[in-house]
Amino acid sequence: MTLFITGTDTDSGKTLISAALLTLAKGKTAGFKPIASGCDNTEAGLRNADAQALMAAANTELEYATVNPLSFEPAIAPHIAAAEQNVSLCCELLNQVMDFDALKDLDFALVEGAGGWLLPFNQSETMADWVEQQGWPVLLVVGVKLGCLNHAMLTVADLKARGVTLAGWVANQVEPDMDYFQDNVDYLTQAIDAPCFGVVPYLQRVSVEAAAEYLHFPDSFQTS
Repeated sequence: MTLFITGTDTDSGKTLISAALLTLAKGKTAGFKPIASGCDNTEAGLRNADAQALMAAANTELEYATVNPLSFEPAIAPHIAAAEQNVSLCCELLNQVMDFDALKDLDFALVEGAGGWLLPFNQSETMADWVEQQGWPVLLVVGVKLGCLNHAMLTVADLKARGVTLAGWVANQVEPDMDYFQDNVDYLTQAIDAPCFGVVPYLQRVSVEAAAEYLHFPDSFQTS
């Protein structure tokens, strides 16, 4: 199956959670980062740290260009970075560069978005439009901090309005000294009509292995 990972904002912890879930999944696994900005210019070409983290966590080896087909060097909004390279970011382009055959060969695939759910492609299309076209269920990573409840519920509302399945959500504490962390998690648990895949506390030493200890797949969720 294929699961799309979105977050409440850019620094919600999508990649950490995605990589951790890949290590927990059964069967042939891989992660994809279709669009990435803030890439490093290496001898091998542009490389994105998030995409490389997904590759390291997967048990199926894929070419970098398959995992991250659209990469841009400036650490700015992808549609702006694309425009600087005379690339017209749109749903059609993503359909052209994404290797859907690679997805079909896997038991479990994660496709990680960039930024939040409504990341713009252009003046009329967003990442949400593309995911809606694919029919993928979505996992929402909530970067728990002040303001996250509004961001989370706005995302949930848009998913519902589009008829996109919310497979579940993860609470990820992104600030070490957040007041009323558990109160925020309790609210989300009551308000979101989807299973929680885990509550990850603030990690002093961030690692995929540490995050995975706090995550699980609900019994109703099949990864292969």
